[in-house]
Amino acid sequence: MSEYAAIVLAAGEGNRLRPLTRNRPKPMLPVATRPILEHVFDQLIDADVSEIVVVVGYRRNRVQSHFGPTYRNVPLTYVTQEKQLGTGDALLTAESAVDGTCLAVNGDQIVDSRIVRETIDGHDSDAAGTIALLQRGDIGEYGGVTVDDGTVTSIVEHPGDGRDYYLNAGVYVLEPEAFDAVRAAEPRDGEHLLVDGLSDLVDSGAEVRGVVSDGVWVDATYPWDLLDVSFELFDTGIVDGTRSADGHGTSTVHESAAIREPVVIDRDCVIEPGAVVGPYACLGENVTVGANAVVERSVVDADTRIGTGATALECVTGTGVTLGVGSVVPGGPSDVRVGDRVFEDEPLGALLADRVRDRGGVTYAPGTVVGSNTTVHVGATVRGTIAEGTEVQA
Repeated sequence: MSEYAAIVLAAGEGNRLRPLTRNRPKPMLPVATRPILEHVFDQLIDADVSEIVVVVGYRRNRVQSHFGPTYRNVPLTYVTQEKQLGTGDALLTAESAVDGTCLAVNGDQIVDSRIVRETIDGHDSDAAGTIALLQRGDIGEYGGVTVDDGTVTSIVEHPGDGRDYYLNAGVYVLEPEAFDAVRAAEPRDGEHLLVDGLSDLVDSGAEVRGVVSDGVWVDATYPWDLLDVSFELFDTGIVDGTRSADGHGTSTVHESAAIREPVVIDRDCVIEPGAVVGPYACLGENVTVGANAVVERSVVDADTRIGTGATALECVTGTGVTLGVGSVVPGGPSDVRVGDRVFEDEPLGALLADRVRDRGGVTYAPGTVVGSNTTVHVGATVRGTIAEGTEVQA
């Protein structure tokens, strides 16, 4: 077993995933029917981590009530970041719960156990910290790191200077001096960032190591990423896409329904005659897929009903959604507005947040985002971004 406790940073909301995070934090959003954070815990435990400290904040009751005091016989200690003031502040919130060298990981990104093991094995106690790195062509909105012979030479958030960077995978082994550096780092836009403390250590001449891994790393930044992440977990074998309702013994699949792998079908689902589920479909607990309905390349959360003859392609739902009889989510690509930005050609048919109800015969234009507790009346055509609690008329 690892001698290090793992600090899991899971206090943030994930505001770029709104409206799905209206009622729960990003780490509790489902990928392949299970919360992101559950996948994170699994990979830590598979890497022989035997103690986990969870930093919670936004909607923390959703985390604590789901997991309780242990997970897979590993004790969970919760500490609360009262205000979400950055990853550095979250790390310092957990400082008193660990002793000596520790592991720190992001609770809203899935890294496989290989990355965790390689980072631990690559750490030297003479170094103040060690960062897991990945070779990626596009760092995009993530952090970049340059390395010389295993030693980190710079850490840059959102690099845009054309240099070759490794992607910061968000897995760290930290010595106590790294906590001191995070504490001393200047806040940025009112937030203390973990990487700023490590960057200051690098600038001061302290050794920070980088370990390059070929392991699996996936992150959901925007709503359509929940599709990509789930599908990558299938393709990499982290999730068994041959798992069907029959394996649970509590779900019902009609003999005339078609299940096209890879799929994950959780407990207490009902798949009615002539329905087609998959490929690349994730059905959460207590989902009903009506007769002759089609669900493909979609993530359907718990307690959702897909009505008779409905079609859901590249669809993401929250909990308790009703896609009515004959309603159609035709799939992407689409232009999707998130806040004040428009993302072009994204693979999102529609996002229906918690407790959206459509009355049937509804057509969703590609890229539609519907806020929670919205009612869509019979025969409506829905497009763009719909605020929560709206009544959409035909």
